[in-house]
Amino acid sequence: MQSLNKVNIKDAMNEKDGFQVWWRLLRPHTLTASFVPVFVGSMLAFREGHVHILLFIAMLIASMLIQAATNMFNEYYDYAKGLDTEDSVGIGGTIVRDGIKPKTVLRLALAFFGIAILIGIYISIQSSWWIAAIGLICMVFGYLYTGGPLPIAYTPLGELFSGFLMGTVIIGISYFIQTNTITGEVLIASIPIALFIGAIMLSNNIRDLDNDKENGRKTLAILLGRKNAVRFLALMFIVAFITTATLIIADIFPLWSFITFIGIIKAVDVINKFKGKTEPIEMMPAMAATGKTNSIYGILLGISLVISMYI
Repeated sequence: MQSLNKVNIKDAMNEKDGFQVWWRLLRPHTLTASFVPVFVGSMLAFREGHVHILLFIAMLIASMLIQAATNMFNEYYDYAKGLDTEDSVGIGGTIVRDGIKPKTVLRLALAFFGIAILIGIYISIQSSWWIAAIGLICMVFGYLYTGGPLPIAYTPLGELFSGFLMGTVIIGISYFIQTNTITGEVLIASIPIALFIGAIMLSNNIRDLDNDKENGRKTLAILLGRKNAVRFLALMFIVAFITTATLIIADIFPLWSFITFIGIIKAVDVINKFKGKTEPIEMMPAMAATGKTNSIYGILLGISLVISMYI
């Protein structure tokens, strides 16, 4: 394993890539997992006649900063523990391939947290200081996902924590800061998004199953085995869409929300892309398709909520 303070010559030379290196560090393809909950929570509030554009933008930026910082903590601690190498698939690679110093990644993550805290103060002033407390809890779990003595990502609880915190909690906060209230219906409405975000984590763990197993992790994918993990992923998709149909029937979602079922096409594509694959590089398309499924569903759900206001 490389030293935390040294990089090889090849890595150092790659540092000249400049903006692209830092862009990869953010793992922009994962940021939809923070955009979608804020968008949906805000549109649920908009459907009830509540809209505060600056609060929406502030919440969106804060959520994406926390997500990006979590990605950086993941990059730093996986490198520090020897889990990431030049041959690792699906990582930002800014440390092991691009020559960015590990301490730089850690400091940038902490800086993002700091900016998110400042934005959180503005949000709290405009809504409630309870938001500050909840936000800090989310940040702590963002750090503990791969940091601390027992990282959540190394346990079977990664999907549960990510789905609940990034799905249910973020949707609830986004709705609350617009309306100054929270309802049981909003929490129930968050279930499909929570499932899709959990599915992104499970998809990632299916891809990394062999490497994680060799390094002592005990993720849900490892406990279930690859085939059963893919079946469980399919079950998560099925439950998400069944829940959506139930919410439409219960009039929690508008009838227009049936457009989210377009996402079924991509969900089926995810499962098909996983079938028969054992190498991480072979499963990258399935991993990417899982994120797209979440994006398609979340964006269409938000749009359906807006459409229902006018039609």
